[in-house]
Amino acid sequence: MKERLMLGNEAVARGLYEANCAFVSSYPGTPSTEITEYAAEYDDIYAEWAPNEKVAAEAAYGASLAGVRAFSGMKHVGLNVAADPVFTASYTGVNAGLVIAVADDPGMHSSQNEQDSRHYARAAKLPMLEPADSLECRDYTKLAFELSERFDTPVFLRLSTRISHSRSAVAESPRDETAPARPYVKNPAKYVMVPANARRRHPLVERRMADMAVWSEGASVNRVICGKGSGIGVISSGIAFQTAREALGDNAAYLKLGMIHPLPDKLISDFAKTVDKLYIIEELDDVIESHCRALGIECQGKELFSFEGEYTVEAVRKAVLGVSAERGAAPKAADVPGRPPVLCPGCPHRGLFHVLNKMKLTVTGDIGCYTLGAAPPLSAMDLTLCMGASVSALHGFVKADPEAAKRTVGVLGDSTFAHSGLTGLMNIVYNQSNATLIILDNAITGMTGHQQNPTTGMTLKRRPTHSLDLAAVCRALGVGRVDVIDSHDIDAMEPLLREHLALDEPSVIIARRPCVLLPEIDRQAPLSANEKCKNCKACLRIGCPAVSAAGGSVSIDATQCFGCGLCARVCRFGALDKVKPGGEPS
Repeated sequence: MKERLMLGNEAVARGLYEANCAFVSSYPGTPSTEITEYAAEYDDIYAEWAPNEKVAAEAAYGASLAGVRAFSGMKHVGLNVAADPVFTASYTGVNAGLVIAVADDPGMHSSQNEQDSRHYARAAKLPMLEPADSLECRDYTKLAFELSERFDTPVFLRLSTRISHSRSAVAESPRDETAPARPYVKNPAKYVMVPANARRRHPLVERRMADMAVWSEGASVNRVICGKGSGIGVISSGIAFQTAREALGDNAAYLKLGMIHPLPDKLISDFAKTVDKLYIIEELDDVIESHCRALGIECQGKELFSFEGEYTVEAVRKAVLGVSAERGAAPKAADVPGRPPVLCPGCPHRGLFHVLNKMKLTVTGDIGCYTLGAAPPLSAMDLTLCMGASVSALHGFVKADPEAAKRTVGVLGDSTFAHSGLTGLMNIVYNQSNATLIILDNAITGMTGHQQNPTTGMTLKRRPTHSLDLAAVCRALGVGRVDVIDSHDIDAMEPLLREHLALDEPSVIIARRPCVLLPEIDRQAPLSANEKCKNCKACLRIGCPAVSAAGGSVSIDATQCFGCGLCARVCRFGALDKVKPGGEPS
């Protein structure tokens, strides 16, 4: 078997392939995105981007009912969106295997909250596996399909940022052709969840979880690792297990849990009896610890370890062993200046946010790379809550304070509009709020790494498809005034905004310009400051990382500049010019 280093997400995709999964539907969300991108590279797997996680989970569920193994991947906040179908799928069960991967983000590297998805497994009464390295990502994905079909249930696969985005060795195996498609058999009593049927299904769910708890007791994914007999015991899972193992080595015995719901009560109790002092090491919430305490087991957990962020080897070693470091420990990271995230040089969103800041408008924001418009010096966003909230919150804001409609706008991206902005705009029109919405159309899903979406005219597999006409959709929803403008045209942007804000009806502005990082976008000649520069620093207010000021004049880094010319548009003195091919200002 060929062995190579794989990202955890890549290994999940490999597991999908080897398990004979035939259908994948997901919505991109860091840190889960690459699972579906890698899955799309296999010709034997149909893979797609759905408009949102709810649609993705429902599509995968439909494929499962049709008889093929199916998968849906999302980040933790995406599971909030998909929760509606997932909770009821727990009652209906499946036909062919159905696996739902959810990637949590301890430390909030790219997320607006730090929720712990293990609570969903308990609430939805669904089994959940948690791998601790890339090989387990591959193996647990395959196991999840087996469990799904054996116990007639969707199965959660829980990842985290460090597991999804780290690499370890994985030995590739051939595709399992012994898992053929299953015939669909009409069974309304099982699949039609009207109350009478749902009442009959609930006892089956409880029985299934009891059966799975029995299975968990002897499952190889839950294993004891002996130490040197120090009397210290650790119960852990996922990346927290890897951190604890590196911190404590053979100074502790470990119960590594691969199935984290349902938990193996007897195995946990028996392990606790073999140690003098038991530590529960788990990132985020005290899920395992609370379970152990409910079993009457004395243990230490969150009184030593934080509910927040990621754990470090240093912190675990200090909490358990009382030592700060050991010989050979990694050196402390250098104290270097921070690099806060900013909009890319040439970003099409920058001009709009410059105008919004200049006009001192209240801006309801959304989830995407344009969320960085909230950062100084642009400082042009008042809230960011969740996907699509900019539209609904805009409606509530101007309904609560009608006068605010003259100085308030909502902004969201093209992919976010398709994800969950449509219904919010429908609500604005239906309930007649005087709201102005701006859709930032950069022709791609930018923040998660350039994924296609319903507005781009291309599928995940790079096949041409229908492109959602944003302007036509807005008009079809009942918006009377819809204008499309070049995002870089800041001279026209302000008067257009004033026109829309003066209206007594819902309106939409589509600010359109492709992301500068798309491969088909030609990089323009960079700009340079000339002798007219007064060092007024107006060009610094657009927040472009290519523009800086030192030594009494402005400097533009030609290696970063995309030549968009926005800085030249805000300069009142004509001090910024395009650089000629020979290197001189034009």
